[in-house]
Amino acid sequence: MSSRISTSMMFNQSVSLMMAKQAKLSHLEQQIATGSKIVSAKDDPVGAGAAVGLDRSLAALDRMKLNAGNVQNRLGVQENTLAQVNDLMGRVNDLTIQASNPALSAADKKTLITELNQIRDGLLSLANADDGTGRYVFGGTNDGDPPFAKINGKVVYRGDQTQRQVEVGPDTYVRDSLPGSEIFMRIPTGDGFVDGGAAAGNTGNGVLTNITRDGSDNWNGQSFSVRFTAANQYEVLDGAGNVTGTGTYKAGDDLEVNGVRLQITGAPAAGDSFNVNPASSRDIFDTMDKLITALDADTGTTAKMSAQQNELQSALRDVARASERMIDSRAAGGAQLKALDNAADMREANSVTLKTTLSQMRDLDYADALSQYQLQSTALQAAQTIFSQMQSMSLFNKIG
Repeated sequence: MSSRISTSMMFNQSVSLMMAKQAKLSHLEQQIATGSKIVSAKDDPVGAGAAVGLDRSLAALDRMKLNAGNVQNRLGVQENTLAQVNDLMGRVNDLTIQASNPALSAADKKTLITELNQIRDGLLSLANADDGTGRYVFGGTNDGDPPFAKINGKVVYRGDQTQRQVEVGPDTYVRDSLPGSEIFMRIPTGDGFVDGGAAAGNTGNGVLTNITRDGSDNWNGQSFSVRFTAANQYEVLDGAGNVTGTGTYKAGDDLEVNGVRLQITGAPAAGDSFNVNPASSRDIFDTMDKLITALDADTGTTAKMSAQQNELQSALRDVARASERMIDSRAAGGAQLKALDNAADMREANSVTLKTTLSQMRDLDYADALSQYQLQSTALQAAQTIFSQMQSMSLFNKIG
């Protein structure tokens, strides 16, 4: 049996060969035009799938970078705002010390009150700072509206207690700005653990200038009071009013009672009492209101003057705690800003690694591609020449 190659078979084979060469050339042209050796998934199914995964990882890094930029802006606003608040609290401290001068005139007190009112309004404005995008910095997650509002003369917090955690790197999160409740509200009074004050009915000029724990760890956290029975004698009463001890007082010396140290200046009168309680909490605006009210009080008698001085000393302690809260809050924000810097370094390192891997998988070797293109182009031209010559060949041409 003999095999016969027909003219049509040769024609079809030549056409198929040229189409294959043209397809290869077209594919090479796409590779050269795009700079990628993977034009479609069929070129390298495994490599194409891996490249898609790497693209997603790079996109995730870009999203984390955007998150980091947003939270860095908010933490920056928080830092700048709290620095201004701290400056204002320093000014309040100075004004309170000035106000503690018994010789201060009524006109001078009015001037101080005016400035304190301005500072209070300034604090409210700072507490409602926004990040420039319409989101309020100290509102927690409820940051679409101003977190602080003045209602019936009292400042209230309308944000929530949540502090966002924002992804800024692979498995790396930082905390967004602090909710305002943690900065401006719930600030401990006294020394943060124990607080005290003069009783309302005192008639002498004794002033409680400071109150702290004495370091002995003997205070049991219970309320008690010190009542003077004479200029140099006192008794200690528990919360129920029962006498639990007595002592001798020497002007200028601290009183150390039940693990608490009291500094009292002036001369308490017989019957005057000073109360000791666990520290409570007070918001910064209430502290300002209390200070302004004390400064505006009538001081026409020795007892009233002493009452004012006791209120001013209490305000000084509260202002000190508020200033400490600002420092602590700024430190917390600074730690998050440092974490953002570390996350940026990690993102950059990961991005370089991913891009290098992706380049090795996807980027075209132009020298090799151009060489292949030239080779395929020459092969196509040869095939076209042979096909042209074959078209002129047939049995009838031979017979002729």
